[in-house]
Amino acid sequence: MAKKSAVNRNEMVRKLVKQFANKREELKAIANDESLPLEERFEARLKLAELPRNSSKTRIRNRCEVTGRPRAYYRKLKMSRIALRELGSNGQIPGLVKSSW
Repeated sequence: MAKKSAVNRNEMVRKLVKQFANKREELKAIANDESLPLEERFEARLKLAELPRNSSKTRIRNRCEVTGRPRAYYRKLKMSRIALRELGSNGQIPGLVKSSW
């Protein structure tokens, strides 16, 4: 099980990303629009830099929803390989068959 503080911090980042998504998107559109004057684009970049760093989408860390483990994460299942194997061995994931030979 991961540290609760790390899991909670990641949830806070997710909340901030959701909160500032529209504003960040608008500012990025202005900053990247080459038809606008340079001063206006530069001002948009400055406003973008004033937003909280944790409101950036790239700050989110994918974590297992079962254990909170940050590595070996399967996006489709939203869990780590260890949790997948554990639940699969217990027969709690439909269609998953443990291979043996």
